[in-house]
Amino acid sequence: MSGDAFGVYVHWPFCKAKCPYCDFNSHVRHQPVDEMSFARTLVTELKSFHARRPHRTVSSIFFGGGTPSLMPPAAVAHVLDGIAALWPVAPDAEITLEANPTSVEAENFRGYRSAGVNRVSVGVQSLDAADLKALGRQHTPEEARAAFQLAAKIFPRVSFDLIYARPRQSRESWRAELSQALCEQQGHMSLYQLTIEPETRFADLFREGKLAIPEDDLAADLYDITQELTAQHGLSCYEISNHAAPGHESRHNLLYWRYGEYAGVGPGAHSRIADGDNRLAIMNEKHPETWRDRVASAGHGIASSETVTPQEQAREYVLMGLRIAEGISLARYEALAGRSMSTAQIAMLSDLGLVTQKADRLAATQAGRRVLNGLIAELVD
Repeated sequence: MSGDAFGVYVHWPFCKAKCPYCDFNSHVRHQPVDEMSFARTLVTELKSFHARRPHRTVSSIFFGGGTPSLMPPAAVAHVLDGIAALWPVAPDAEITLEANPTSVEAENFRGYRSAGVNRVSVGVQSLDAADLKALGRQHTPEEARAAFQLAAKIFPRVSFDLIYARPRQSRESWRAELSQALCEQQGHMSLYQLTIEPETRFADLFREGKLAIPEDDLAADLYDITQELTAQHGLSCYEISNHAAPGHESRHNLLYWRYGEYAGVGPGAHSRIADGDNRLAIMNEKHPETWRDRVASAGHGIASSETVTPQEQAREYVLMGLRIAEGISLARYEALAGRSMSTAQIAMLSDLGLVTQKADRLAATQAGRRVLNGLIAELVD
């Protein structure tokens, strides 16, 4: 994927219930949602981005949330048709939809495939029934397996997604659970370490001493087990939390990590759009109905738009690029920053085993990824 890749992110903000660990822009509605009204509003907002960047070809599309698998297939088709009416869509474009593995949502899979979705990321999250309940998930391990197996039959590419470093999780239980999941996966796994995010129910419980998560040493061991077992099954750690067989990497997420350009539509969506040598960092209104009203009146739901200078882009490029195994281009960094990265700092971090350099590419080692924020501070601050 070249640096000219252009992606579209579509945010569907609704969920059946709010998971206690989730800090995404998700909302529960106890009355029926007019899904097609929101789908039409998404297309209206897409038109405002087309006016900014008309001469692009869409290389990837990602439906995130919230719970995009609550969208009726007709709504997904309407948005995809809207994108195709505005920009050329690459023949090999990756079109991903995040899905929860409940039986009701799984029934929509064939409709999504007919609409054009060719990749599904299935939020299994755990294969332990008690842990699923604690995580606020509304499916059982059996439903998760069935939904994933159905998705694998319908879509060319699928991701099996799990959360680890959960409360009370041991090394032995994670090794056994991940081993089960590796027997199910079909080329891609997103394996996220649980973090306590502010303003979540888990944050409240943690602050009150009612939630215990693994200590740092145990969490590090769980990470090492993750790397060991995925490598044994031929899944390389191409990004801190993502593992894939060759050719199964998430192209849309690679666009983010390679610091590509993307338009984000929907409540709370973010965008990075070129504006001459600068970029615009755009964030949408988060409240779904307020966002819809803004788009109806102004043609977009933008809540804030800030200019990102080339020097600021350089830092963002390093922040994103050192998450992936391929690392960053030092020449691209220099072109953005207006200066080269310190060879002395690179040499020092290399001696510590935290980075590797091959020609123009600088990458964080596995040890470097563990301390990524500090590593970036050493390189660019």
